[in-house]
Amino acid sequence: MRAFTVFLLSLFWALQVSAQERQPSHCIAIADAMPEARYIHRAAFDDPVAQDSIRVRYINHAAFLLLTEGGVSAVTDFTGFIGTAPFLPDIVTMNHAHESHWTPFPDPAITHALKGWGNGTEGADHHLTVGDLLVRNVPTDIRRGTGVEIKGNSIFVFEAAGLCVGHLGHLHHEPDDAQYAALGRLDVVMAAVDGGRTLDLPSMKRVLTRLKASVVIPMHWFATGTLNQFLDDMSDTYVIENKGAHALEISIASLPDRPTIVVLQPKYLTAP
Repeated sequence: MRAFTVFLLSLFWALQVSAQERQPSHCIAIADAMPEARYIHRAAFDDPVAQDSIRVRYINHAAFLLLTEGGVSAVTDFTGFIGTAPFLPDIVTMNHAHESHWTPFPDPAITHALKGWGNGTEGADHHLTVGDLLVRNVPTDIRRGTGVEIKGNSIFVFEAAGLCVGHLGHLHHEPDDAQYAALGRLDVVMAAVDGGRTLDLPSMKRVLTRLKASVVIPMHWFATGTLNQFLDDMSDTYVIENKGAHALEISIASLPDRPTIVVLQPKYLTAP
């Protein structure tokens, strides 16, 4: 245990030295339990975000809109369509395991379109600060037929309001120790629960157990069957919240005292 802690601290300082021009990540640390707090409310996607909070809105499949107190917006696994509302995010992230996670032609008016894949040997490397939002990635591999595309996926981490929000993307394998260390503390995690096209459910349960996030948001479910199986499998250790909401707004102060799965219903962005 001591050796692993030394490894994590060494990795943390190496990242700081190699990224002197970057805003330091406050997430890169060993995950720990969060204090007792209260919870979450519904919000329109474009309403102002409460002080010291971040809003997470489920759009569809693996696409979420994240909005900060400072008004910075990011959409995960961006396919080019997020709804009929006249809204353009500041940042989009993409993974290319399937066409439902990326677009080759993001709107050129989007200032930052971040690809989650590299060139087949070197993974993507993003560490972007826009206003009060820091976005970074940790590359992972994806299956391609009978082979593997090295570092073809990314887990993207969004940091704002003191919170660390991780989107696992189209995850095909359990992270190794170095990848877990690079992720650091995650308070909120969006996790694929289809049970096969990404990780099988027992493997995903191990990943989430190790990440120790206070809030898990299921995504990438095609029918309620796999979603309900995931919820049943996790109900022994997680509180289940399923109130039919499309979004949650959360802060450090409102993190739950017990690990909680929050089921959000997908809804494309529409004009009022």
